[in-house]
Amino acid sequence: MFRPISIFIGARYTRAKRRNHFISFISMTSMIGLALGVLAMIVVLSVMNGFQKEMSNRVLGMVPHAFIQGVKPVDDWKPLAAAAMKNPEVLAAVPFTEMDGMLSYKGLMQPIQISGVDPAQEGKVSIVADHIVQGKLADLKPGEFGVVLGEITARRFRLNVGDKITLIVPELSSAPGGITPRMQRLNVVGVFKVGAELDGTMGLIHMADAAEMQRWQPNQVQGVRLKLKDLYTAPAVSKAIADGLGDQYKADDWTHTQGSLFSAMKMEKTMIGLLLLMIVAVAAFNIIATLIMVVNDKGADIAILRTIGATPRQIMGIFMVQGTVIGVVGTLIGGVLGILGALNVSAIVGWVERVTGQHIFTSDVYFISNLPSDLQAGDVVMICSAGLILSFLATIYPAWRAAQIEPAYALRYE
Repeated sequence: MFRPISIFIGARYTRAKRRNHFISFISMTSMIGLALGVLAMIVVLSVMNGFQKEMSNRVLGMVPHAFIQGVKPVDDWKPLAAAAMKNPEVLAAVPFTEMDGMLSYKGLMQPIQISGVDPAQEGKVSIVADHIVQGKLADLKPGEFGVVLGEITARRFRLNVGDKITLIVPELSSAPGGITPRMQRLNVVGVFKVGAELDGTMGLIHMADAAEMQRWQPNQVQGVRLKLKDLYTAPAVSKAIADGLGDQYKADDWTHTQGSLFSAMKMEKTMIGLLLLMIVAVAAFNIIATLIMVVNDKGADIAILRTIGATPRQIMGIFMVQGTVIGVVGTLIGGVLGILGALNVSAIVGWVERVTGQHIFTSDVYFISNLPSDLQAGDVVMICSAGLILSFLATIYPAWRAAQIEPAYALRYE
């Protein structure tokens, strides 16, 4: 009795069984469509978050979060690592040397980035030791010129542990061209598989062998690579460390080496989110058709309400309440189902694979063998808010049309 008349009558219209069952059907389909749109957005964006998180763990678990390198080869890397560790954001600092070269094997060639590492220290900053599928990282011995290659490279050249492959690296010289190729025979001592592009572009050798190939002293390295608490602080942290060490050192980080990959993934998520939002928009604007039909069906009731003193604003409120209830219920149902789907998508895919006998994600074709999902509260709030806002906006025009009905036209609707 004390509720506003718009909310009271709008709620009654929503609950009431209509004479026109077609209108009830359209209203129900609008609600279901909105729920399915919200459900699809939550599940798809959660899966894309999962893929992005998986790629971040794999790629950024292999490449340096940041690195500090000397303008000249570093004679003793331990003081440099100690200086870097003074920054509270740095978790670990280990030596490294990088070279770009070309692998050659039985007439086949492939570009590759070779990293000279210390096998005893590498586990502090890299996940490679956990993803060795043949051999082991500790088999990299100084002077033996062993190499650990990615699974894609090994498969391309049909290599196994014990095989030999030639590495060609450019070397500055006094020759007319200024650069001459230098060839080094490498022994394959291990194969890693992280399930990313790095499986075909990266190789590891001992840092002493890298120094010899660069014609440096055995203890000289290019610099130290860092593992950070928050990888998104890499540009600021690495720059601060390099600035504190003087002009003899410079910094770089993963945003330069791998930033384009994650920018592309972020843009892909944004574009797919916008496309899925169109589904929600279509379902939300179906409410317009539903409410216009309701307005035509309730024309006589509206005229009577106007006759007994209801204002146009109150009439608008009635139908805005009715449309908003449809939007709220549809969004809530879609939100709950979307959250449940996102949390259980891997189990659902596994059940489908067991029932059909077909593997949707096989490790032979894809980098991953399951469907990852990372449900984020921010995505759920954004999607549900978008559904509610679109539903509310869809009620404005039909409600305005209802408010235009005058008491004198009551006889038309009898």
